Amino acid sequence: MVNSTQISYFTLSAYFHSGHLKYLYFLIVLLLYVLILVSNLLLMVVICVNRNLHEPMYIFLCSLFVNELYGSSGLFLLLLVQTLSDSHMISAPFCFLQIYCVYSYGSVEFSSFAIMSYDRYLAICFPLQYNTRMTSSKVCTLIALSWLIPFLAVVVITSLIAPLQLCGNVIHKVYCDYYSVVKLACYDTTGVNVYGLISASVTVSCPVLMILYTYMRILRVCFSGSKQTRQKAVSTCTPHLASLLNFSCGALFEIVQNRFDMSSVPSMLRIFLSVYFLTCQPLFNPIIYGLKLSKIRVKCKDLVFG
Repeated sequence: MVNSTQISYFTLSAYFHSGHLKYLYFLIVLLLYVLILVSNLLLMVVICVNRNLHEPMYIFLCSLFVNELYGSSGLFLLLLVQTLSDSHMISAPFCFLQIYCVYSYGSVEFSSFAIMSYDRYLAICFPLQYNTRMTSSKVCTLIALSWLIPFLAVVVITSLIAPLQLCGNVIHKVYCDYYSVVKLACYDTTGVNVYGLISASVTVSCPVLMILYTYMRILRVCFSGSKQTRQKAVSTCTPHLASLLNFSCGALFEIVQNRFDMSSVPSMLRIFLSVYFLTCQPLFNPIIYGLKLSKIRVKCKDLVFG
């Protein structure tokens, strides 16, 4: 039996020996990471340098893009190192740091979607009162809360699993994962699991309930409003809903893998599904918002083709 004081590193067993192909995989991962960096930074620059985009909706988008860079960096920096490595080991402190990055990223993502849906709710349901309700101070407060609450919640989660007495150090994934570490515990982890459930309820369920409520109100206004109101709702809410659905599917893939036996699924597919919400989401958001929101699309063309 191995106790927690002897666990100085973890082995990520989902990697497979690829020989000389590891250099090709490295280039693919690097290209993907560069695309994420460039696309998100481009839209952030467009929003920051154009004063007519200094509106709540675009400021919330900028916060979302910052989170995409934060979450993808938490995964890709390790992937780049591990792709070229033959041992696929990670030190315990870096493992817990990655767990913190991944889970805080997911929590901030849901919180960002919640405040964006609230913003659309005010803009569509109370257009004449929008500027008085969504003030600059309120925008700053909402953004601060969308980052602060998830970060504090995940700090507690990470501090609970770090001192666990572990009977192994093999994680069957390509990155460190909260549930994978908990499964290695030598004794009952009911307390940790209960707090994890409570934390998930606060950082995920509350934003989801907010999103459902605001969109129910938006739909009610759309059905009873004018054609112009419906067009405004569709043009501004479609990217938000598409991004929310994409991220929710990625999070669902991750939950299913953690809770059920996926040994019958091909290893490459398991790896892809486990990193979907950390790779496809940061690429999907700049594309969907860059294409669907006309103001951003026009400013991007002006910046790139000048």
